[in-house]
Amino acid sequence: MSTAIARHATAIGDCLAERLDSTRQLTLGLSAPLSDADATIQPFADASPAKWHLAHTSWFFETFVLRDHVPGYRPFDERFAFLFNSYYDAEGERHARPKRGMLSRPSLDEIRAYRVHVDEALAQAFTSLPQAALELVEIGINHEQQHQELLLTDILAALAQNPLEPAYAEVPQTACHAAEPLSFLPGRTGIVKVGAQADSFAFDCELPRHRTLLHGHAIASRPVTNGEWRDFIADGGYANPALWLSEGWDWAKRNDVAAPLYWSEDCTAFTLAGRREIDWSAPVSHVSYYEADAFARWAGARLPTEQEWEDFASSADPSLGNQLDEAGAVLPRPPGDIFGDVWEWTQSAFSPYPGFAPAKGAVGEYNGKFMCGQFVLKGASCATPRGHSRASYRNFFPPDTRWQYSGVRLARDC
Repeated sequence: MSTAIARHATAIGDCLAERLDSTRQLTLGLSAPLSDADATIQPFADASPAKWHLAHTSWFFETFVLRDHVPGYRPFDERFAFLFNSYYDAEGERHARPKRGMLSRPSLDEIRAYRVHVDEALAQAFTSLPQAALELVEIGINHEQQHQELLLTDILAALAQNPLEPAYAEVPQTACHAAEPLSFLPGRTGIVKVGAQADSFAFDCELPRHRTLLHGHAIASRPVTNGEWRDFIADGGYANPALWLSEGWDWAKRNDVAAPLYWSEDCTAFTLAGRREIDWSAPVSHVSYYEADAFARWAGARLPTEQEWEDFASSADPSLGNQLDEAGAVLPRPPGDIFGDVWEWTQSAFSPYPGFAPAKGAVGEYNGKFMCGQFVLKGASCATPRGHSRASYRNFFPPDTRWQYSGVRLARDC
């Protein structure tokens, strides 16, 4: 290896090590306000305790980097492989997801000690890791960033179950803003390319980059606001079956859904900062695909396809907008950018691209096995670590999901 190439490789390694350290520290910071009890409870089966997020993200590095690429590495606790595997069938049996909240032990302090053990082992082995292991470190960083967002949304869901409505942390009040007038911007038509570029990190589901055909369409200049959603409610949007998909109508009636999650009739909403007055100019959040689709019909519009959204956002800077920069409570804020504040539902099912191939090994279970019954969301939210997302990013959830910071950007045919 030439000296110049060696220096370049060292610089890349140093950058990766710094990103790894900052990511691991941010996760600890997000858990700092939590008691052991806070970090243990599980609000519902699809969410996870904060303690489990702290442990699982460590298990990922311990299993796929340290165990597989560091000779002589000894696990912190052999039992943790069963407790903190998520859905990797290739890694064997695991604790049932709906029962993660029953894990009162190991304690939060023991989980933090586990993280220290893994971090020290990573630091000691880092300079000798092979390229394949460094690629797994990159995946692990992005994986942990996803869990940072889940940690916040799961904490919000858990605290919302408490009649005392405790705040996770404080956020400063912001000046009142009037919502910008909604306009529709014409999108490109014809054959365009979508999918991740080859010069930066991407998950396997974003590949391969390929051509797609866009028909005449326009996309809204901003996301739908809380005030516009209030108008939808006042106009009987939740009571009009003509606006709803059949499954969505059944879901809404069965679960008595009549407003976004965490809203109350007194015009307040529960947030990570406790109960607050609803900011009517901020992007609406915590709505399901079913609700987003019904609202779009009510507004005389539709949801964008993921290809329309991606092409629309391809010239935007994904590092801008209201995203997560440091540990603390977060909120969607006006005026709402293309990246940040809320993930935006699309009408597109999460399905493989032409020529899709899952990553090799157990990490290939990360995305491909979920390409059924899920819809794509694009952008980023106020809880997404800054730098994590991009135009090609494909977030995905089932259509009834709304504990995430999920919102709506309208589109229409031209």
